Amino acid sequence: MDIAKASAPILRRPRLWWLAGGAFALVAVVGASLALGKATPTVIRSDVWIGTAQLGDMKREIRANGTLVPRQIRWITAGAAATVQQVVVEPGARVQTGTLILQLVNPELQASFAKQKAALAGAEAAVTAQKALLHSQLLDAQAIQTQAQSDLLTADIKRIANERAFAKGASAEIEVRQSQITVEQDQKRLAIQRQRVGAIQANIEAQVRAEEAKRDEAASALEIARQQVESLSVRAGIDGILQQVDVEPGQQIASGAKLARVARPDDLIARLQVPEALASEVALDLPVEVDTRNGKVTGRLIRVDPSVRNGSVTVDVAFDSALPAGARPELSVEGRVVLGTLANVVNVGRPHATGPNATGSLFVIHPGDNEAHRVPVRYGAMSSDRAAVLEGLHAGDQAILSDTSQWTGYDTLRLR
Repeated sequence: MDIAKASAPILRRPRLWWLAGGAFALVAVVGASLALGKATPTVIRSDVWIGTAQLGDMKREIRANGTLVPRQIRWITAGAAATVQQVVVEPGARVQTGTLILQLVNPELQASFAKQKAALAGAEAAVTAQKALLHSQLLDAQAIQTQAQSDLLTADIKRIANERAFAKGASAEIEVRQSQITVEQDQKRLAIQRQRVGAIQANIEAQVRAEEAKRDEAASALEIARQQVESLSVRAGIDGILQQVDVEPGQQIASGAKLARVARPDDLIARLQVPEALASEVALDLPVEVDTRNGKVTGRLIRVDPSVRNGSVTVDVAFDSALPAGARPELSVEGRVVLGTLANVVNVGRPHATGPNATGSLFVIHPGDNEAHRVPVRYGAMSSDRAAVLEGLHAGDQAILSDTSQWTGYDTLRLR
């Protein structure tokens, strides 16, 4: 017969012990992971930028890099389509206004110039011929007018004679009346002839103006052709240095194509790139100090680009005095635009990725403490390397000014 076995106590079952132990270990591991995830990050002091807040005057200036560029640059373009025949002067040479740089060729322009020259000669001859013809017509009309005046005088003399003879009874009344009618007719004929002479004179002026307009049109076309032919001889246009030539012999070029660039190396300005975040306070006539690496020279802003390109605003600086020796176009320079001075303000080195009149937070280090705590900060005006602090920092406070975005979720950092 079967004999029932007594069941073992629960605490003595090995499988249950193993399951319980595994569950406890899993909970311990998860708990440790969570504890580690919330642990305060540790930062090495030398890996971050720590600045100290100061109370005093803060000089506001904007640092901007740039280059020296000529104030006066002349781009030489092609006046007509042509072929480059010869490069007369190579880049880097000093040129005068009339220096020949390139020689171009275009046979069609030469033929057009000759054609327009002949057209102008023909138009001038037409003006002369028209004037002679119209003057002859005017002389004929004036001759008829003179004859009419003579006939009127003769008729008037006869009228007077007949009237006197009639008064003495030596002439009939009909003769007197006929002489009077003749005078009246001659007067009308003279008046008509005078109108005709006036009309001929007006017609002469109109026809002469028409012919002269044709002549002027031909002269204008000839001038354009002449300029196009002269443009084949490319000249510098200003005194300076030939900086570049963009074509070579045998190359076909279109009208308006860039051929060369001439600049005056003795009249330079500084072209600086001001960071977009600080460009709102840049204005004309602000003083600027420019470091050319060979010396420093002062100047003033004469142009501020109204648009932003690649995160910066371009400004031009004209100098108040001569540049140091060695200054030349494309020389790299550093400028400091002086905005003014803020008196007796708390200020600190400009923190990473901050702008003027903005709010943010900084990790502040208290004296003798190895931890930095996040503190809300309100900024005021800024310069390239300093920021005025309106709230959050006091004189003597130390704060981490470098990029702390990787610790956005933490309010405390441990330093070592």
